[in-house]
Amino acid sequence: MNRRQFVLSGIAAASAFAADRTISVTVQPDRPIGPVASDFLGLGYEISSVARPGLLDRDNRVYVEMVRKLSPRGVIRIGGNTSDYSHYSPSGQPVSSPKGTIVNDAVLNDLGGFLDATGWKLIWGLNLGTASAAEAIAEATAVQRAAGKNLLALEIGNEPDLFGRAKHRPPDYSYSDWLAEYRRYKKKLRAALPGIPFAGPDAAANNDWVTRFAADEGKDAVLLTHHYYREGQNPSSTIEKLLGVDPKLQPELDQFRDASRSCGLPYRICEVNSFSGGGRPGVSDTMAGALWALDYMFTLAANGCSGVNMETGVNQLGFISSYSPIGDDEQGHYSARAEYFGMLAFARAARGRMLGVQMDPDSPELKAYATQPEAKTLLLTLINKGPAAASFSIDTHHGGRASLRRLTAPSVDAKSGLTFGQPAGRLPVQKGRLAVEVPGYSAAVVEIR
Repeated sequence: MNRRQFVLSGIAAASAFAADRTISVTVQPDRPIGPVASDFLGLGYEISSVARPGLLDRDNRVYVEMVRKLSPRGVIRIGGNTSDYSHYSPSGQPVSSPKGTIVNDAVLNDLGGFLDATGWKLIWGLNLGTASAAEAIAEATAVQRAAGKNLLALEIGNEPDLFGRAKHRPPDYSYSDWLAEYRRYKKKLRAALPGIPFAGPDAAANNDWVTRFAADEGKDAVLLTHHYYREGQNPSSTIEKLLGVDPKLQPELDQFRDASRSCGLPYRICEVNSFSGGGRPGVSDTMAGALWALDYMFTLAANGCSGVNMETGVNQLGFISSYSPIGDDEQGHYSARAEYFGMLAFARAARGRMLGVQMDPDSPELKAYATQPEAKTLLLTLINKGPAAASFSIDTHHGGRASLRRLTAPSVDAKSGLTFGQPAGRLPVQKGRLAVEVPGYSAAVVEIR
């Protein structure tokens, strides 16, 4: 086998499991939540990744295939902390470095070809931290030329709400300070590139920036953007914490959804993964990471989010992150890592419109989501983030035949041996009801036609 090829592990067989308890689930077709955007899935890269010739390139066929397998449409976001230290040099030597990245026309043209080959769009972050407006105009012009119709939006500054902490600006740097800079840059960029689209505020932690940006710039932007990590990686960043409830998440999504509705713009979590700083080894790169990613993306979709960009590859510290969905040995070999399988399961299951689901609220480790890609098809995603097997007793209000795919691994801390298989066996559906047994630390996607 060509060593640049990757193999998705074999088909998981459907078999009987001894369930410790039964959970009742009722699908509510009369309570549609809303559509799942066809370009919901995305990947996020530090700009230093672009400066690595041959990575984001249409001729990198294995990588292109891995991205297209996730979705025929999606969004790549280029930015990260390295973007506020990076520079554009049309014919300079490309350099991939945490605080000294240089991109040139050659690597930008490669990126444009990669976008064409994958069918994905681009969000590009401009350097506000250490560059001038004139430099931003030159870079944006080159990016627009390379990306063409695939340019979704430009962002001005990465995590500007942390500029005071990052020492790009004084410690008391505020939203008002940033908005003044944003508008000054936008005016000059629009003068040079009429009609070029913008997104923002690309904040890291201050949710109010999204609300304020929606009010101030909602009529002149195409997208609201924010970041999310469970926390900074540290010794307390455990599997239990990752799979447990994050109390700050739902209030944050409520605020973003309200901001989105107030201005009519979609919102996107354009930089996200489990634990910042490259992830926690032994947690982020395991089956726990796959289950977290699958549940997190469905949680976003259920809260009206238009998409997500899962960080992958080299990070702001200069090494390949533990949480990367796509493994990269930096020698031209790529592999499907744990989160990739969670993304595959989401890609298979999250199609069409989401439907309401009612189930036991006292079982936060068990999740059920329903989508309807077409009138006579129902997709159910069942996630078990606990150690004990569970039986889902489901009232689907939907007749037909059911097939099953499982997301499994040897253990919750397994880094290899993950599988998301082809349909494995049939399940009986009797008067719109069926039972699905889901082992601990696994998930299942049921398709009823």
